[in-house]
Amino acid sequence: MKDLKDLRVQYTKGSLERSELPDNPFDLFNDWLNAARSSNVIEPNVMALSTCAADIPSCRVVLIKEVTESGIVFYTNYDSQKAQDIDVNPVVAVNFLWKEMERQIRIRGTAEKISAERSLAYFQSRPRESQISAWTSPQSQLVMNKDYLMEMRDKVEMRFADQAALPLPPNWGGIEITIQYFEFWQGRPNRFHDRFVYEKVDGSWNIQRLAP
Repeated sequence: MKDLKDLRVQYTKGSLERSELPDNPFDLFNDWLNAARSSNVIEPNVMALSTCAADIPSCRVVLIKEVTESGIVFYTNYDSQKAQDIDVNPVVAVNFLWKEMERQIRIRGTAEKISAERSLAYFQSRPRESQISAWTSPQSQLVMNKDYLMEMRDKVEMRFADQAALPLPPNWGGIEITIQYFEFWQGRPNRFHDRFVYEKVDGSWNIQRLAP
């Protein structure tokens, strides 16, 4: 087995040129996301979400569920660590990695809860089992054991046995990240990667190339 220091891959699947870039980064974001969806990428809507509260950073993987005109939306338990971090410091960072396409997108923005009406519409579109899990799990909290969670789930199933769609849990819903910064990264041979930044300045997107 090779030592970690000897692991190397040549990136050869694409390039990114200034002349190809749209004025609006969401056009490129949607193009790359759709390309990932139509390729062999497993769960192309996976993103790493980083928060920072009380000067302690935290990172976890979540799923993007919507792209809006100004940002992206994910859903979570509002009692989770990520949501509590956002309550303290709404500035977050995101990373999408589509390694099969040798692409990354880095994002920075401000997060806030969406309306209960939007959250309910999405919640009731989920499979019933996922709705039950959302009602069951005290996300990010310490629990005694798995049996405790299974007992909680059984109680939720009994409580809503006669309802086809469950109501929205009071502590669950969507969070939208309004984006101020994108970095599009395309792997290139010999680590000479193409990197372009879009940063919102006075309401317009400023585009610049970064060194690899």
